[in-house]
Amino acid sequence: MKEVRVEDAVGMVLCHDMTEIIPGKKKDCAFRKGHIVSKEDIEKLLDIGKRHIFVWDLQEGYVHENEAAMRMAKAAAGENILLSEPKEGKVNLTAACEGLLCINTELLYDVNMEEEVCFSTIHGNKMTKKGKLLAGTRVIPLVVKEEIVADFEKKCQQLGPLIQVKPFLSMKIGIVVTGSEVLEGRIKDQFSPVLEAKAKELGSEVMGKVLAGDDKEKIREEIVNWMKKGADMVWVSGGMSVDPDDRTPAAIRSLGGQVVTYGTPVLPGAMFMLSYVNGIPVIGLPGCVMYAKRTVFDLAVPRILAGETLTRMDFVKMAHGGMCLNCKECVYPDCGFGA
Repeated sequence: MKEVRVEDAVGMVLCHDMTEIIPGKKKDCAFRKGHIVSKEDIEKLLDIGKRHIFVWDLQEGYVHENEAAMRMAKAAAGENILLSEPKEGKVNLTAACEGLLCINTELLYDVNMEEEVCFSTIHGNKMTKKGKLLAGTRVIPLVVKEEIVADFEKKCQQLGPLIQVKPFLSMKIGIVVTGSEVLEGRIKDQFSPVLEAKAKELGSEVMGKVLAGDDKEKIREEIVNWMKKGADMVWVSGGMSVDPDDRTPAAIRSLGGQVVTYGTPVLPGAMFMLSYVNGIPVIGLPGCVMYAKRTVFDLAVPRILAGETLTRMDFVKMAHGGMCLNCKECVYPDCGFGA
């Protein structure tokens, strides 16, 4: 840094905050470090008693924090990410649409191994709303070597995007309701309204529901019927436990598709089942989806609706953060569930 006359500082970058004090009225920051001095600032600087100030002598091969933050944000951003203007050396990244937040965590860890880089995000693989703050980035010093920013950009170009929002696909969903007690009218179907609300939340359409009781062949038949009618996904509600009358897993297996998982390390939702039959996701939903606010449904189904094909390892990774705390006031996805 170097000392210069205020009148000669136009276009230069302040090295530190400058405080304005008006006795009895206020004590506040008049100019923050990193501020680029303009011609209009000279009078105020003189008014607060500054005749000389310290500014950065930005040598060749160095980048100012504002420029560095914007370059890193642009390099990291994939589809449907909006960038703020740099402020105090930081750029914020927000969602341009509703969808699934996807973060390349390995790349995220890699770029943050450089101690002069800060790129911070919320947890990924969750639903996000348009306009939501997702991440922020800056460099630690006021100026940083060009090679550090260039290395960040290169990694994102080769391995990125680091962060993106995948819009939800609008799918047609068929529902098969199991349980003899529902089929015989002994109790009211309370599962379908919950699933219809969840489909609406995710931007998809429920084609309808059918009651299949506890007969394995009937459940299988109704799943096939929905696929013939053009369903993009089939949800089978209930009948997922180990009770003798619970036939949903056997019915799904009999379709001959690829069973990704029957059982997950997520609570609530341990008895969840996912199979792909001719590319169509067929999902067995445990009873907890009906009564719990958030379950494994909310961790898995949004990813499928964003176009992802889930594997057993995807479910294994849900174990870390897979315990819902059933908070009195649910703030999901702004919590640790699924993180």
